[in-house]
Amino acid sequence: MAGRRTTEPERPKLAIIGLDCAEPSLVFEKWWDDLPVLRSLAETGVWGRLTTTVPPITCPAWTAMASGRDPGELGIYGFRNRRSGCYADVGIALSNAVTVPLLWDRLGAAGFDSLVLGVPQTYPPRPLRGALVTCFLTPGVDVAFTYPAKLKTEVLQVVPDYQFDVPEFRTEDKARLLSDLRHITAGHFRLVRHFARTRAWDFLMMVEIGVDRVHHGFWQYMDPAHALHEPGSPYASAIFDYYRLIDRELGRLLRLLPKGALVMVVSDHGAQAMEGGFAINEWLRAEGYLRLREVPRPPAPVDKAAVDWTKTTAWGYGGYYGRLCLNLKGREPEGIVEPADADRVLDEIAAKLEAICLPDGRPMGNRTFRPRQIYREVRNLPPDLMIYFGDLRWRSQGTVGGGQIFTLANDTGPDGANHAQEGLYILTSLDKPRAVSRAGPARPGPTRGYLDIAPTVLRHFDLAIPAELRGHPIHERQ
Repeated sequence: MAGRRTTEPERPKLAIIGLDCAEPSLVFEKWWDDLPVLRSLAETGVWGRLTTTVPPITCPAWTAMASGRDPGELGIYGFRNRRSGCYADVGIALSNAVTVPLLWDRLGAAGFDSLVLGVPQTYPPRPLRGALVTCFLTPGVDVAFTYPAKLKTEVLQVVPDYQFDVPEFRTEDKARLLSDLRHITAGHFRLVRHFARTRAWDFLMMVEIGVDRVHHGFWQYMDPAHALHEPGSPYASAIFDYYRLIDRELGRLLRLLPKGALVMVVSDHGAQAMEGGFAINEWLRAEGYLRLREVPRPPAPVDKAAVDWTKTTAWGYGGYYGRLCLNLKGREPEGIVEPADADRVLDEIAAKLEAICLPDGRPMGNRTFRPRQIYREVRNLPPDLMIYFGDLRWRSQGTVGGGQIFTLANDTGPDGANHAQEGLYILTSLDKPRAVSRAGPARPGPTRGYLDIAPTVLRHFDLAIPAELRGHPIHERQ
């Protein structure tokens, strides 16, 4: 792609403000009148729900949006992915797992400068035309976390105690968590304001992870219908107050952006109350698909349990969604499932999972997905079956032992929320009047998909949309 000619007029800048896990029902319905900046952006442009990746998880969702490719094409199916057929060989998907061009790669090749701050899966930092500060997967400020490398000194001058994420957000110490969230978020926005003001850029993309963390930490206090709700809790307004903080910080950033800039506010998925946990490996054990030589006391992660692999058909991993793997002959070291039988076994397991009822007799509403059926291609080693327990209202628990399949507790620490399939999008230009009406919520635009984000950016910069990108640009006016 050719670079820009200096005689051509400059394209207006484009800024993507990513709010990890921002829930559309809170922004567009519950708190519509209380978030004036987000509301004014929506009312002067187009807005609505954004259907995200299967699975709806930070990794791979942001990379999928920034590349226009689905998780199968990326070969990334969550934070942790199998690296081989060995049972415990699982690794975190960092930037070196991303092998397709991202927006800033394509823009840089065309002569445009990018500012990228906090976008998941950017650690370790990789070169680009512009400047980059890595994401919440960064272990700390002692490692290289910027491009160019010398930018690290500037980051720590602007925010001396810069932190990438809230430490241990699954905690009972809610006062500490809330204080950390406010402080760290303020530092993130202070840094992006500094760079927006002091560096030349055409494209800016930042992601704030704190929205996700506040949901996981405080949803049960906000939601009276939550199984763990505590009436009168001092944290009842924690999520509302944090959204108000985000709205104010967004307003401060927008005042630094030039007139005519195109602004997108997007989230990678939504949030909902977590009703409980479903112990996938306990269920597999009860159904005879997983065998143990010895039952752990207390329950333990399956990769630390004494599994009898010579008699095990399948096992699973915990997380926001369930991941089930067959013990396949020729792939796993002690595989027993013949490849010719794999589909039959998966059909059998999927039918049983989808028929599960809750302890009170109501259908659980589980959904199952086969990676090879839902993605255009499948790279690396995906789970053989992906499960949304209760359509994501229940978290998958990976521990085994104890005999309990349904639980209100989370096996990785206190958590009140799970992810939801739909996030949000707002698209508008900063050359519009910013007055907020009082006529009630405006009409939303059509539901869009995560694959539409990359083509929207490329169209804005008059760049060709590659044939391998299946999404369609979002237009500012419906």
